[in-house]
Amino acid sequence: MKKEFKNEAITRQSEDFARWYTDVCRKAELMDYSSVKGFIIYRPYGYAIWEHIQNYLDRRFKETGHENVYMPLVIPESLFQKEKDHVEGFAPETLIATIGGANNLEEKLIIRPTSEVLFCDHFAKIISSHRDLPKKYNQWCSVVRWEKTTRPFLRGAEFLWQEGHTMHATKEEAEKEALDMLYIYEAMGKELLAVPFLVGRKTENEKFAGAEITYTIEALMPDGKALQSGTTHYFGDGFAKAFNIAYQNKENVLVNPFQTSWGVSTRLIGSIIMAHGDDNGLSLPPYVAPIQVVIVPIQMQKEGVLAKANEIKARLEAKGIRVNLDDSDRTPGWKFSEYEMKGVPLRLEIGPRDIANGVVSAAIRYNGKKLVLNEKDLEVEIPKLLKDIHEALYKKAHDYFLEHLTEVHTEEELADVLENKGGYAKIMWSGEQEVLDQIKEKYSATARCLPFEQTPFAKKCLISGKPAKFVVIIAKAY
Repeated sequence: MKKEFKNEAITRQSEDFARWYTDVCRKAELMDYSSVKGFIIYRPYGYAIWEHIQNYLDRRFKETGHENVYMPLVIPESLFQKEKDHVEGFAPETLIATIGGANNLEEKLIIRPTSEVLFCDHFAKIISSHRDLPKKYNQWCSVVRWEKTTRPFLRGAEFLWQEGHTMHATKEEAEKEALDMLYIYEAMGKELLAVPFLVGRKTENEKFAGAEITYTIEALMPDGKALQSGTTHYFGDGFAKAFNIAYQNKENVLVNPFQTSWGVSTRLIGSIIMAHGDDNGLSLPPYVAPIQVVIVPIQMQKEGVLAKANEIKARLEAKGIRVNLDDSDRTPGWKFSEYEMKGVPLRLEIGPRDIANGVVSAAIRYNGKKLVLNEKDLEVEIPKLLKDIHEALYKKAHDYFLEHLTEVHTEEELADVLENKGGYAKIMWSGEQEVLDQIKEKYSATARCLPFEQTPFAKKCLISGKPAKFVVIIAKAY
């Protein structure tokens, strides 16, 4: 069932997708701009979405033996310089403090763009024996990267995230950790966000500064662009050696441990907005929605209407459902439009006629379908409906993903995908960086990942004609 465009407060997606996105961020009260460019205000509704992401991931992290810690906001410049590759990766993006109070600082302080060096400095002090391993830490915090171009949630000078940092006795254990966390992120997409992710390994040029291997989750947006939504990294023992992290193994030999890091950010909120939103605003998946059900009383001045609405609210809340009862003096039409803009998955309407008939009227946000539910069955029917809505949103996004994953055999086909159809172009690649540089120069598209499924479908590289070594996914990206 196709929804009609009704909300004149936001730009249509087909007119200007970027403007539509910004309109929704503001009109749905997810965020506001602060007085410093790139630093946004997370309004309660937007922050609540982040809290549900936090809750899901925090539970999964703790189930797998990770502990939460908190590291300082600032990094001394001398400490930051200890890992050359790391500095090269982030030096252009750092914010540096030089004055404390009324005095110049003796040493510059870098506002953390990420915390590898802080964790390494700490690990060097607390790891000395094989009995100290593994160390499996995670922190929830904000980081600052001085981006030139910013967009709410997708790219900011400051953003919220989690960053996991772990140390292991063996290479195999650390490599497994990096993959295990990748699969937790992938599961989050399916179970919470209703967003399917392309998963795979980054090419050498695209991997994180200082990492030996970087894995990625990539979401595909309705405008055909990819959105890198999270990464996990296997560092080997490079950071450990640079920071003199060593321990005595069971054979009493001093050796270096192996390290990982992994993170996702509030960029995930951007992926939800774009993946599911429409010309009427947000359309939130139920399990990440701050409000899962909104109750709108009809003719609430009539005797018994508000009482019944409050009764239904209490019954649903007892089932663990997040419910809002809007008993404000706004008109029902205004409320319908407001909660549609905010993407509330399910709306219930209750009026004198409904009460007399023992029913509740319902409307599903993502497709506009209207239902009539027996009031006595709500505790059973509402959870089922929310589950159905989540699964339908995931299927819709997954179908789009599959329809826009195109196996490409000629450069003409590559151009058609990147310039017209949009989405992921799967090509055969020689492994030479010059090939990817040529594609980037010509199409403004990049290698998103080497998918784990590396089944060759041609013998030669699409661009160079040399023997092909890898299947690689190419796309334009945010």
